[in-house]
Amino acid sequence: MAINTNIDQDKIKIDEKMKKIGHKFLVMSGKGGVGKTTVAVNLSISLIEKGYKVGILDVDIHGPNVPKMLGIEEMQLAGEGNVIEPVIVKSGLKVVSMAFLLRKEQPVIWRGPLKMKAIKQFLGDVNWGTLDYLIIDSPPGTGDEPLSVMQLIPESDGAIIVTTPQDVALLDASRSVNFARALKIPIIGIIENMSGLICPYCGNIINLFKSGGGEKLAKEMDVPFIGKIPMEVSVVEDGDNGKPVLVEHPESQVAKAFQEIAKRISNYSG
Repeated sequence: MAINTNIDQDKIKIDEKMKKIGHKFLVMSGKGGVGKTTVAVNLSISLIEKGYKVGILDVDIHGPNVPKMLGIEEMQLAGEGNVIEPVIVKSGLKVVSMAFLLRKEQPVIWRGPLKMKAIKQFLGDVNWGTLDYLIIDSPPGTGDEPLSVMQLIPESDGAIIVTTPQDVALLDASRSVNFARALKIPIIGIIENMSGLICPYCGNIINLFKSGGGEKLAKEMDVPFIGKIPMEVSVVEDGDNGKPVLVEHPESQVAKAFQEIAKRISNYSG
């Protein structure tokens, strides 16, 4: 009985914190290397620029990269008692990540129950305050982390699934769609990332990983397609330098693509 009581108390805390957050989105991908964290970070910045209060929760326990992409790797979480204060960047974005609790290159060697406990703390013990949006960046696949989030906040607005156009990524993205459906979580839509490389010399599009696969998958699985994002050399450089492309190159085609996707998501969520 004591175990059940603790679980109930955890859920009560999480429910109370989530009531103050207007919309919760889980950013997923079927496989790694598709730019999911880049999408989550720049989508958060896009919503901030629209005047919303936004938080980003990095639940990739084993490979937390959100702080790196925001240039805040050296920051640490603070708190008192059972309350954890998120790191707040200059734009006002609130950030929580396992990376704030680790030394660089330190691995996290945990099984599922420990990961579940950490995610409960990130949701229930963090002082998120009142937010319009909480963007949750999950690791690739359909394992412990996205499952834990969906079970702990089943009232979330839904999942945003990131893929690239090549067949192997699309196959894994379809598994993410079916994963969300199995858990009765709404699917906000599919984003096709790396949808053509913009040549830095001539400006033409090179379909390095094909193009259009994400939109085709969305039609086949009867889910919304919410946008495609091209590749630019500056995106890679900005990410490595901890400077989101929306901040460093706001007039780029990539930045405009993120702004359009953020507009669609904000329209969807009211």
